[in-house]
Amino acid sequence: MKHFRHDPEKVGQIAAHYRAILELIGEDPDREGLVKTPVRAAKALLDITEGYSQNPIEIAGQAVFEHEGSKLVIVRDIEFYSMCEHHILPFFGRVSIGYVPDGKIIGLSKLARIVETFARRLQVQERLTGQICDLLPKVMPVKGVIVACTAEHLCMKMRGVEKQDSKTTTYDYNGVFENDASLRNEFLLSIESR
Repeated sequence: MKHFRHDPEKVGQIAAHYRAILELIGEDPDREGLVKTPVRAAKALLDITEGYSQNPIEIAGQAVFEHEGSKLVIVRDIEFYSMCEHHILPFFGRVSIGYVPDGKIIGLSKLARIVETFARRLQVQERLTGQICDLLPKVMPVKGVIVACTAEHLCMKMRGVEKQDSKTTTYDYNGVFENDASLRNEFLLSIESR
């Protein structure tokens, strides 16, 4: 379990805004169940947006190793939780990453950390997918990267169109995946098989 350190001044400032929001929607922030809510909500917001304080290039660069021979590396079903920048509501799902090494590989857990760093920011799914895809070529030589992301968005389930079974899938890829449909298909078949 993660334990985040919170700057008390920042928590206090955010909590004051949450208290004002509670009043604006017609709640009494002094009632028993809500007295500590502004501080709890402030800490939660700082936790779920922790990615702003992290450098994904530094994180990824800590575990790059020499390796010859792998044709395709896939880490699939990395779960994530993020916040939609349009409504400040959660969206969540799974990301699968594939890459073709070019003399180097990255520690597998670093791929999950990359996802986490970008997901813990206000996001849209399309940008999240692209940021993950674009990062690997910045930290190591690769012949190509492909990323698939499938997510459920509470902004579509709780408000607006209220479609409970909707899911969104986004893909991004570069390098050899751009011109090699068979390689893209190999990745897609791999992540779809259970």
